[in-house]
Amino acid sequence: MTGRNILARLGAAIADWCERYFPDAFVFAMLAVVLVFVGGLALGEAPLDLALAFGQGFWSLVTFTMQMAMVIIGGFVVAVSPPVSRLIARLARIPSSPKAAVAFVALFAMVSSLISWGFSLIFSGLLVRAIAGRIKGLDFRALGAAAYLGLGSIWALGLSSSAALMMATPEAVPPELLRLTGVIPLSATLFTWQNLVMVLVLVGVSVAVAALSCPPPELARTALDLGVRFDAPTPPEEPAARPADRLEHSRLLAYGVSALGLAYLGLVLWDKGPLAAIDLNTYNILFLFLGLILHGQPRAFLNAVARAVPATGGVLVQFPFYGGIFGMLTKTSISHAIATAFASLTTPHTFPLVVGVYSAVLGLFVPSGGGKWVIEAPYLMAAAQTHGTDLGWVVQIYNAAEALPNLLNPFWMLPLMGILGVRARELAGFSILQLMIHTPIVLGLCWALSYTF
Repeated sequence: MTGRNILARLGAAIADWCERYFPDAFVFAMLAVVLVFVGGLALGEAPLDLALAFGQGFWSLVTFTMQMAMVIIGGFVVAVSPPVSRLIARLARIPSSPKAAVAFVALFAMVSSLISWGFSLIFSGLLVRAIAGRIKGLDFRALGAAAYLGLGSIWALGLSSSAALMMATPEAVPPELLRLTGVIPLSATLFTWQNLVMVLVLVGVSVAVAALSCPPPELARTALDLGVRFDAPTPPEEPAARPADRLEHSRLLAYGVSALGLAYLGLVLWDKGPLAAIDLNTYNILFLFLGLILHGQPRAFLNAVARAVPATGGVLVQFPFYGGIFGMLTKTSISHAIATAFASLTTPHTFPLVVGVYSAVLGLFVPSGGGKWVIEAPYLMAAAQTHGTDLGWVVQIYNAAEALPNLLNPFWMLPLMGILGVRARELAGFSILQLMIHTPIVLGLCWALSYTF
C-alpha cells in the first residue's frame, strides 16, 4: 500500500512540473514550425522558398481537418443521446468498490476508443460522473485518468485511427504522399492479427495498472475533496407551438433523412465490402446519422452538436499549421534529407524500433495522430520502402507509438477535463504512471511483431 502511495505521489509531482513548464499544445505546434524552418535553412533552403512552401501547404489539410472535427462531433452527439445516457446510468451501478470502479472505467474507455476516440472521451467522462458519487473512498483523480486511457493507449489501433483511415481514403491523402504509398486498405493495418495482439496486451496491462495504482480509501481524494460538484440540469422542453417548432421536433423528419444516409452506407458496404468501405467519410456519416436517430429530433440533435463544437477548436486552428509543416517538408529538400537519414542510420531490423521512438517523441510537439502522420509519413514511408518494410505495419507502429505522448501532453485531455471539472495536473500523475509502463511494452511489441511480416 505504501509503495503504491509513493508511485501516486511521484506521478502527481511529475504532473505538477508538467503543468508549470509545459506550454499550450498550440505553442508546441508553433515550435514545430520553427524547428522545421530552421532545419530547412541548415540544409541550404532559401528563407523565401520555405515561406512559400509553408503557405502552399497551409490549407492542404482542409478536408482532413473537417473530417477530424466531425469525428469529435459525431462521438459527442452519440454519447450524450438519451439511450446512451440511460446505458451509462445502468453501467455505473455495476462496480461496487474503488478498485473495481477504476478498472471498469479503464476497460470501457479503451474498448469504446476502438470504435471512436471522440465517443470514448465523452462516454467515459459521463461514466465517471455517474460513478463518482456512488462509491465512498473513490479517488477521483485515478478514476478520471482511467477514463483517458483510450486516448493514451489503443485508440489509434481501432476504427478511428487517423493514420489508418487516411491511408484508406484516397481523397484524404495529400497527392505527394499518395503517389509514394498508394492506398493502404484497413486489411493491411487495423485488421491484422499483429494489431489484435497489441490491443489485447495493452488492454490487459492498462486495466491492471489502473486497478493496482488506485489509492486506498484512507489516501483517496474524492470528487468532493477536489471541490468538484456535478449538477445535471435537464433543459426544459420547448413547446412545439409554431409550425417551425413542430418541424424542429419532428421524428419523422429525423428518421426519414437518417434512413437516406444509412441506405447510402449500405450501398457502399455492398459495393466495396466492409474492409474497403470503412474510411473517414463513411465513418463520420455513420456516427452523425446514428446520433440523429438516437436523439430523434432535429432540435435535440442540433443542441448536442452545439455542445460538441467547442471541443473541436484545437483541431480547427492547429491543423492548418500542420499543413504548413507538411508543405515545408514535401516541397523542399527536407523530406528527402530525413528519409535518407532514416534509411542510412537504420537497418531493416532497427527501423521499426526507431520509428516507434521517433513518433512518440514528436508527439510531444504535434499532439495529433492525423496531423503528425501527415508530417512524418513522407519520409517514414520512403525509408520503409528502402528497407522493404511492410507499409501497413509502419502505419501500425506509428499508431501504437503516437498514443504514448497523449499520456503526458494534456491537449486531448481538454474535452474530458471540461466534463469532469478538473485540471490536467489532477489526471496526469496517474497517466504518466501508465506511460512509464506502456513505453517499453509498446516499443517491444512493435519491434518483435515486425519479424512476422
